[in-house]
Amino acid sequence: MAMTRDQVYAEMTQMFGLIPSFFKLVPDNSLELEWKLFKTVQFDEGPIPNKYRELIGLGISAITKCEYCILYHTEVARLNGATDAELEDAVHYAKSSAGWSTYLNGMQVDKQQFADELSQVADYVRGQAAQAAD
Repeated sequence: MAMTRDQVYAEMTQMFGLIPSFFKLVPDNSLELEWKLFKTVQFDEGPIPNKYRELIGLGISAITKCEYCILYHTEVARLNGATDAELEDAVHYAKSSAGWSTYLNGMQVDKQQFADELSQVADYVRGQAAQAAD
């Protein structure tokens, strides 16, 4: 049986202490679905611990420059135990990744050569780790 708007709002209030105003914009016919998806993706435990998922979300948000998402993922990461140093590191990593992506794409680096070299590097590092373990 489908949840009513009031039932969804009651769950939100129980979870957050209020009804986030952006959910008030969602039409009746998709509110329950959007709420369930939001809870599942944003709060259920998964293979990646929630703190790290939020740090990933912060990095993505910084790259896409979504101010709403930056605020959201920063605060939820903190709620999950992220430190200021971890927040900065996530953003710094995202900046570095986006910068290299820009450079590699802009310079039109040969993708197959890049993949081949990456494979060689990974094989080398694995070999070094195996030697160190012996």
